[in-house]
Amino acid sequence: MTSLKTFLPLSAAVLGLALVQCKKQDAAPAAPPPVQAQRAPESAAAPQQAPAAVSDVVKAKRPAGGEYLGLYLVDKKVGYVFNDLGIIPGREDRVRAINELHFKAQVGARLSERIHREERIYEARPGGRLVAFTIEQRGDGGTQTLVGSATPTGISVVRKRPGMQDETVNLPATTEVVEDADQVRVALLRRKDVSGAVLDGMDLGTYKLVTSVQPSEERLISGVKVKVGRAVSVSDKEKVPVTAYVAEEDGRLLEMEYGQTMKARAEPEAVAKRLDLVEVFGLTRVVLPKALPESAHAIPGEVKLVMENLPEKFQQDTYRQKFQREKDGRVLVTLSAKPPEPKVLKPRPLADPEGGENLKTSIIIESDNPRIVEQSRMLVGGEKDAYAAAKKIVTWVASTLQKDYGASADRATDVLRQRKGDCTEHSLLTVSLLRAAGIPARRVDGVIYMVNADGVPALYWHEWVEAFVGEWTQMDPTFNQVVADATHFGVGREGNAEITPLIGSLKVLEVR
Repeated sequence: MTSLKTFLPLSAAVLGLALVQCKKQDAAPAAPPPVQAQRAPESAAAPQQAPAAVSDVVKAKRPAGGEYLGLYLVDKKVGYVFNDLGIIPGREDRVRAINELHFKAQVGARLSERIHREERIYEARPGGRLVAFTIEQRGDGGTQTLVGSATPTGISVVRKRPGMQDETVNLPATTEVVEDADQVRVALLRRKDVSGAVLDGMDLGTYKLVTSVQPSEERLISGVKVKVGRAVSVSDKEKVPVTAYVAEEDGRLLEMEYGQTMKARAEPEAVAKRLDLVEVFGLTRVVLPKALPESAHAIPGEVKLVMENLPEKFQQDTYRQKFQREKDGRVLVTLSAKPPEPKVLKPRPLADPEGGENLKTSIIIESDNPRIVEQSRMLVGGEKDAYAAAKKIVTWVASTLQKDYGASADRATDVLRQRKGDCTEHSLLTVSLLRAAGIPARRVDGVIYMVNADGVPALYWHEWVEAFVGEWTQMDPTFNQVVADATHFGVGREGNAEITPLIGSLKVLEVR
């Protein structure tokens, strides 16, 4: 499997490590045991040994035995990936794609590590469908294995966790095919754009993926000029162009660029596994020229910031955020906070003004799980007013969950069971309980103002929620704010990688 499929969900891991300001800093936990890379044999990677009626994804050149890439965030080494793809020995009608992500960084006084491994099996024929997969996760986010089998009508997933009973989840069918396992090399081989879909390894949703071929170029690699093919991929989930550079002579993936912030570079195994000890607080925060005024904390409240390196796509006026362009690419951002208007409040259950997406259940949200439904019912009781019900949920989550970094969980039921976590766990459980109560809700990613132990005023990456109670209103269950104050600047939703290019590049020049 090409590193593209690792690189797309990678920024979710980056964001997860960056959302640190609301987390308790204790002694570092023991690192999770390493996952050993499983490699397809060299014969499986050699196109000339494959049967004739196979997909172009097998015919494309690639290094035998797989390839390693070091992962860099703001030029600091934070992890590596391993990828391989080839015909399964003894099964010429099947292709196996292996993909591993190892991510590690220092978070305050703690060491955070995440290991994500996927193995996918496809029919080898052109357009061959995805037939099975195994997804293993360890470290930050919890330990679990998802074993899936796919048919044209649906996907059955068995979830395995240490010390717990297995769970089976049935999901809609995916349209992912074998060419989607490495769209970059397929597009470069065909010299034409490729469009398809990918089953996301985190939420198991299927998202459109398009790869466009760009003009070739020459690059200096180890002092030698190499002709390089170039392709740009965009996922409907991530919405950020990922540029891949592939050596035309032997199919080596040389580098991938994820905006200006993140890169993956081809490296020998030993070099790829040699990581920098990166402290995420200092690396990802946005330092302010001075402290925010008290008015930013008031409800209603307001604050004005002059920013640069804020792309136009993020400059969309909302009920909380207004944007005014100034000279030299600067943007005046006005952040405000106030309670929802009483005259627009509605009883629950409410219809989702965006068509139902914010009421959906999923393998992560789990708002239809009996335990979530029962907890939501206990909290809300007979309260009909949606905002009053939402405040009960936010207050309960804020007062019940222990703030404990290192107790992360990727599923709402796990958060409910362990009753601890950081801002991502607080937001995940809140959204799940809100949807179970018939209140459209979603998670918001962005930055929040804080002054940590070093005394430097700064914006730190954070996650909170937004609920529709007749109109949209933002709430912060981590800090028990039934109205998220004006120190919150939202730039994305649902842990989406779309905001990752802002990390390390966004700057605040003035506080007004």
